[in-house]
Amino acid sequence: MTVTTYGLQHIKKEIQHLPHEQLSELLLRLSRYKKENKELLAYLLFEVYDEPAFIEKVKAEAGFMFSQLPALSYNAAKGMRKILRLLGKYTKFTGSKEAEIEFLLNFCNNYLEYADRRTAYKPIRLILTRQVEKVKTLIGKLHEDLQYDYAESYNALITDAEKKLNWFKKNDYLL
Repeated sequence: MTVTTYGLQHIKKEIQHLPHEQLSELLLRLSRYKKENKELLAYLLFEVYDEPAFIEKVKAEAGFMFSQLPALSYNAAKGMRKILRLLGKYTKFTGSKEAEIEFLLNFCNNYLEYADRRTAYKPIRLILTRQVEKVKTLIGKLHEDLQYDYAESYNALITDAEKKLNWFKKNDYLL
């Protein structure tokens, strides 16, 4: 026996015909099953109206998590991946490329501040290079005015990275 899975359009049509009380009950039932559903619902109800404050709160949380990173390279890399998963989840919540760029720029700046610069552990290095490349491609997809604003922050980041990390080559990442 298989359970029939309905598409989003079919679900949307069905939701429009439900009374308000039944819709509230469905939302509460859905939020019981997964923590991420509950977090998304809380974001949509309480945080979506003040997105800049939400972005700053997420940045502060990521900064705190960076300050708590362990000294061992392996564990530090695991901690950084955990931070990236958190940022990815909040990026999905906002659905905004600008917010994603801000989160990743903040991640890279925190990396430069808190990560062990002398490490030769390749996964830690790859974490930064992948995020820098991701920011570069995201900036390229934005409108020209926004590209200019974020390009300044991005170029300052890679200049700072070249100064602090002897293995980082600025010319590989310029816009």
